[in-house]
Amino acid sequence: MARKSSSIEGQETLDAHEAQAYRFEPAEIENLLLNSEILGGELVPQGSNYTFAVRMGAEDFQFWGIYKPASGERPLWDFPYGTLHFRERCSFLVSHHLGWHLVPPTVIREGPHGEGSMQLCVPYDGKSNYFTLRAEGRPELVLLAAFDIMVNNTDRKGGHCFKSEDGRVWGIDHGLTFHAEPKLRTVIWDYAGVSLSEAQVNDVKRLEASLSDSDSSLRREMNELLESEEVDILLERVVRFRKNPCLPTPEEYRRLHWHFE
Repeated sequence: MARKSSSIEGQETLDAHEAQAYRFEPAEIENLLLNSEILGGELVPQGSNYTFAVRMGAEDFQFWGIYKPASGERPLWDFPYGTLHFRERCSFLVSHHLGWHLVPPTVIREGPHGEGSMQLCVPYDGKSNYFTLRAEGRPELVLLAAFDIMVNNTDRKGGHCFKSEDGRVWGIDHGLTFHAEPKLRTVIWDYAGVSLSEAQVNDVKRLEASLSDSDSSLRREMNELLESEEVDILLERVVRFRKNPCLPTPEEYRRLHWHFE
């Protein structure tokens, strides 16, 4: 079977039969990620934490997932140990509730090395990154910059966003998010001064409403996965951005990221 290169070095993209998982709605993909059998996999060599590309089997097809076990996290001085996989899940939840669908479906489940995050592995076009997407003028990058502000992303490198084979733009690697202190660190500064549209601000209002409701499914799950202070300050950031939905300048943060780390 002929396959193309993907975002995982050495991994091959899926044929039409295997690609079924990518045609489901997010909730259905979450169910597949939670309940499909892990058939095997390999360590992804890039990155400071252990990450595995795993082949998963549903009833009548197979697909790839990205498994990040909590036991494979490198201790950090500013993030509690064993929580990065929770932050991956929460990043998906925020993206999903915004309706922007920038983060592939991500769940928390048991795997060969214990509990961790499991994310749908989206077939990569083999050549894209933030800088190629910027050159294409992709409007999704404005939303990704806004998303990073709200989740307080500390690790938006150039390779942490890409285009899939179907042309969609995705953001990945969101383990360093939701810190209570301001820690935005990103390569995406080209849209400083750009404001969200009215429809996009309404998306932010919808997220704000869900986070403000202590009985909402979003707020309940976020409270389970993050510290209460982190969730409260997330809501504060969302409210602040809703009131002034304009992307900031680097001078407001002075946190720049290297191009391709």
